[in-house]
Amino acid sequence: MTHQIRFLPDNITIEAEDQGNILTAAAAAGIYIPAACGGEGVCGKCRIHLESGEVKTTHGAGLGETEYRQGIRLACTSRVISDLVVRIPETLQADGRALTCRPKPTRPLSARTLASLVGSWETSPPVRKIALQLTPPTLADNVSDMQRLLRGITQALPDRPEPQYDHTELLKELPFLLREAGWLVTVILLQGKHAEEPCTIIAVEAGDTTDRLYGLACDIGTTTVCGQLIDLNSGAIIAESMSYNSQVACGTDIISRIIYSLRNRGLKTLQGKVISTINNVIEDVCRKATISPSDISYIMTAGNTVMAHLLLGISPKFIREAPYVPAMSIFPLTRAAELGIMAHPSVRIYLYPCVSSYVGGDIVAGVHACRIHESKEISLFIDIGTNGEIVVGNRDWLVCAACSAGPAFEGGGIRFGMRASTGAIENCHIHPESLEPMIVTIGNTLPRGICGSGLIAIVAELLATGIIDQRGKFSRNLSHPRVRPGVDGWEYVLVWSHDSLPGEDITLTEIDLDNLIRAKGALFAGYQTLLESVGLGFSDLDRVILAGNFGAHIDLERAIAIGLLPDLDRNRFYYLGNASLLGCRISLTDHRRFMERIQVRSLMTNIELSDNPGFMDHYVAALFLPHTDMGLFPSAGGPAA
Repeated sequence: MTHQIRFLPDNITIEAEDQGNILTAAAAAGIYIPAACGGEGVCGKCRIHLESGEVKTTHGAGLGETEYRQGIRLACTSRVISDLVVRIPETLQADGRALTCRPKPTRPLSARTLASLVGSWETSPPVRKIALQLTPPTLADNVSDMQRLLRGITQALPDRPEPQYDHTELLKELPFLLREAGWLVTVILLQGKHAEEPCTIIAVEAGDTTDRLYGLACDIGTTTVCGQLIDLNSGAIIAESMSYNSQVACGTDIISRIIYSLRNRGLKTLQGKVISTINNVIEDVCRKATISPSDISYIMTAGNTVMAHLLLGISPKFIREAPYVPAMSIFPLTRAAELGIMAHPSVRIYLYPCVSSYVGGDIVAGVHACRIHESKEISLFIDIGTNGEIVVGNRDWLVCAACSAGPAFEGGGIRFGMRASTGAIENCHIHPESLEPMIVTIGNTLPRGICGSGLIAIVAELLATGIIDQRGKFSRNLSHPRVRPGVDGWEYVLVWSHDSLPGEDITLTEIDLDNLIRAKGALFAGYQTLLESVGLGFSDLDRVILAGNFGAHIDLERAIAIGLLPDLDRNRFYYLGNASLLGCRISLTDHRRFMERIQVRSLMTNIELSDNPGFMDHYVAALFLPHTDMGLFPSAGGPAA
């Protein structure tokens, strides 16, 4: 449910979610309300006048009973429960002049028409269950127990070849299980690649358990492991979970983990940590769904190339050494129990295939999910992280590359940088006259740092207000207490110490700005280089698809303003979310779509950007806000391209 909020005196109307925070909604719409404490309700600056409608609120700091009766509220502690008309009081400068601030256009990446990207899929999973009531043996019919089971399956599936089995553990248990179950059993079958190929028996269960058929879709990320428990009978998601990858203790990025894997027992330690994390996810989704891990019949996973190697206990040593060759790129079907993963002892775990050392199965899964390989339209697929992966193409061809953007968008290399968690500044507006910031944090708590989406917002605001120039340098001519020289050079004070959780000024420095410019420059140069390698430019793109959790919070206008994304028609941009997890879910649910993954990988041709002479030229040109070639950014004041 949504409600409308009309902000006066500018007469701007926005939509806000029911129970949504007014300060957060205003910031998302580009409407400036003074706020310093991130939404904690302690600075008392975000006063608004409620002219009509109802909010759920607490008084907040410095808000007396008289003001409350007059309709004064704090935006950060007021939650929307009806349509509202809200007036933002004038803010006066020292000379008595009223500050005015027109709302700035903002545009979050849209998930609109997501179905047009992803399409539909059938509920026809790679595994199936069949209940069989077998006839007990007699002297006249004394075929072996396995032959009796195979005969029952063939009778139930007369149009399929006789199934096969590939492990002796089944034979050890089968005679006892059949008799204890009174010859009523459920067989779990792994479908063959094609209809004419035989199924494989992977397990036999006592009784009729066909109503309990579950699969796990799992994205094994460098930082987090995300899982979805899927009811394979209906295709519905019945539980979700996320856990931080405990390998982080051995290194925050894939290169540091490769180095750690070369230590004594380092590879074994890293494998154990990622398996432990996966088990944490499994335990959590099973607890939420009130089932046992042994009820999970299939696991579909995707991860970058290094994560896949570490999961299987394969050394990634040569991934970081020229010519950057992984041990394998198509991974074998593996029993989960052999790895120590909690599930049915016979359950298989499948990993999406990789393309190269730095374009992994998570990218193949994402491209597969949004069906670029089936579309005639030319798409640019971007997954932004420490390593930015890029794919360009359509149903006829796909080229891909990875470029090291550095950790800036995940908080690394930024003095007060942090991951997107409670207390991270995720949105910011700076008043063009007073140069005072409006701070919004995740969870509306006291600020304790800056996450990636907040970093983009802050830099865009600093640039728009003239606090920094296009080189990312602070204006030395400003006489303002927030712009000052600091221990790391010039800086802007976002939050004063008395309003911050760490109890110190939270700042953004020129060193931080330089790291951000280098990160966005590497990504933009990657887009250009990849497009040029196939004779295309940005104007040839029909769609730009941004994947990953980071994209959920990126403001499109600001990302373009700093040169992180190309300046194209905004309706060409789409946000796919965790595309890797979505690809796993689709493959887990639909056997036909599952079989397409090999086709997707075979279409993808990897290009090493480090060997491309044009990449460095594009990179140097992109070390500017938004770019040295302003013709690429007409909406930022450059000439039309």
